Amino acid sequence: MVRNVLGGVLAVLGAAGAVASPFRPWYTSRLGREYRVPDLFVPGGITAAHPNLLWSLFLPFLLAAVLTLVGLFARLRTPVLLAGVLVLGCTVLWAVRAAQANGDSLTLAADGSGVRTGAGGAAAGGVLLLLAAAVMSGRPRHVPAPPPVPVPPPPPPAFEDGPDEDDWRTPASYGQGGAPTSYGQGGASGPYGQGGASGPYGQGGAGGPYGARRPGPYGDPGPEPTTPLPTIRPVRGKD
Repeated sequence: MVRNVLGGVLAVLGAAGAVASPFRPWYTSRLGREYRVPDLFVPGGITAAHPNLLWSLFLPFLLAAVLTLVGLFARLRTPVLLAGVLVLGCTVLWAVRAAQANGDSLTLAADGSGVRTGAGGAAAGGVLLLLAAAVMSGRPRHVPAPPPVPVPPPPPPAFEDGPDEDDWRTPASYGQGGAPTSYGQGGASGPYGQGGASGPYGQGGAGGPYGARRPGPYGDPGPEPTTPLPTIRPVRGKD
């Protein structure tokens, strides 16, 4: 932003100096608007003909001012650069043709008999336009953001089918080996085993609460005593 503002100020100063230069004397007492544009491109050099305003050096400088305005409003460096090249190129080309018309030489005297302020103002305006084009940052370019890279989904968790202490499929829970298990039938039976020392529901040497040695409330205590019920006979009446 600051570069565009500084470049715009330089461009305005350069375009104003270029447009105002044809109304000032360029060489001796001859004004810039009294030089024809076609004289800059013919081998004979500058002639004494006085053209109208639109066919004088005012025309390329006016075109340079238009290019400068386009570049400032559009925030483009290229039109300002073209304006500087046009102004400076026309000034240098005029110096070459004027030197040819004056015996291949140009003078610069304090009494005003040589190159004057008009040509100097045009050259300075062209240089300012080139500097403005170099200082300006131009229009910012909006670069599209790259598309997001698709992220693959995470792999499913791997389940390992191995032995577990609480898994009913493990041989440690219901094994039948020599090692005692919770429900096994090894040498030392568990709480429901059938080994030498039986559990609370086992059938070992010491019966549990529901064993067969000491009958419990639901055991087999033997035959229960029964009491015969009295026989009720009907009493017959007297005839």
